[in-house]
Amino acid sequence: MSHAPSKAPVQAKAPAVLVLEDGRTFRGRAYGAEGTTLGEAVFATGMTGYQETITDPSYARQLVVQTAPHIGNTGVNADDAESRRIWVAGYIVRDAARRPSNWRSEQSLDDQLREQGVVGIEGVDTRAVTRHLRERGAMRAGIFSGADAALTETQLVEQVLAQPSMAGARLAEEVSIDEAYVVDPADHGWAGGPVATIAALDLGIKAMTPKHFAQRGVRTVVLPANATFEDVAAVQPDGVFMSNGPGDPSTADAQVELLRRVLDERMPFFGICFGNQILGRALGFGTYKLRYGHRGINQPVLDRRTGKVEITSQNHGFAVDAPLDGPVEAPAGSYGRVEVSHVSLNDDVVEGLACLDLPAFSVQYHPEAAAGPHDSAYLFDRFIDLMRAEKKDPGSGNAALASALDAPSEAGALADAAAMELGTHGSKVAGTQPRHDRTTGSTTQEEN
Repeated sequence: MSHAPSKAPVQAKAPAVLVLEDGRTFRGRAYGAEGTTLGEAVFATGMTGYQETITDPSYARQLVVQTAPHIGNTGVNADDAESRRIWVAGYIVRDAARRPSNWRSEQSLDDQLREQGVVGIEGVDTRAVTRHLRERGAMRAGIFSGADAALTETQLVEQVLAQPSMAGARLAEEVSIDEAYVVDPADHGWAGGPVATIAALDLGIKAMTPKHFAQRGVRTVVLPANATFEDVAAVQPDGVFMSNGPGDPSTADAQVELLRRVLDERMPFFGICFGNQILGRALGFGTYKLRYGHRGINQPVLDRRTGKVEITSQNHGFAVDAPLDGPVEAPAGSYGRVEVSHVSLNDDVVEGLACLDLPAFSVQYHPEAAAGPHDSAYLFDRFIDLMRAEKKDPGSGNAALASALDAPSEAGALADAAAMELGTHGSKVAGTQPRHDRTTGSTTQEEN
């Protein structure tokens, strides 16, 4: 009589619970390390790229809900990490892979989370969590597993409410490097000498950013978040770059003052995400917290100069409060005219700024997206063109930006006409997050 081969018993995972600050709870099983972790609960809509997500420094102090149901299928490896470690404070998934299956896999996601002490939860209804956060907004939360999950819900909610809010959080210095380093073009396949050198402020920079520059012949000197203007000038850069990063841009006073020195010296500037918000502040605009933010690799953005729609990768919970009906004079300093160059087609959030009298521009999204669309990679080339133009003829480096904005293309004119007809900037949107009301300083919910 034959018998089926015996199988090792599957070890039961410890119970875990996700607790939101409004008292809503979701029960599941421990994933990764066991214990307690606190942070802001947010959702990310990417169907791929979970390793790039968890290693993005912009997710520091956040509990990330993956809306894709199956997570961990392809494991993790050393090549796909966007930084030196996992930055999410906690991880929330529905169906975690029991074992990875991919030729590039070097470790299971569960093992890496446990190895780095990241507390997670699996087996929860992430669709219900996402709907709740979309309706109520991103909020403080906690994941409790093992013995910690045995506390009463009242006790758990008290721990959640005791943590600080993301509003007012200064985090860029926490995720930044301690010492400068250089990324040379020759290390990424570029033949010949560098075409330019840039000083890049690491506010939470991802590995793909200097790689994109290197592949185009640009030498990148990456500086810590607390670098001074003297540190930047010592690089003798052809341009200055400010990266993505976590936290509230209203706390970035030192970086704002640094950027104003850069603009005063007419150094070409390019910023993404947190760098976009810093440019907005440097020009005199305010910033505000979005209801639930933009996080994922499928966010549609309109380039108002060309009328082209780009599918973008984004990860931000704050936005610039600038008028969409520009160009306008920058409220601060003598920086001349500025235009909102890009806008979200989901909720009209500012997605880019362009200075018309200075060689400076920025975008809110991530053109360096690794697991995501590459529609916006041309922005690295645009910055190189800007640096070349300013170097060749100082004082004219803004022409490449101003020409397209001052003389809109036919595609841009068609996009404007469509926007007027639809009553938005190119999209009829239902159920969007609140817009910021500049007259009252508050947010207002757009009607369905």
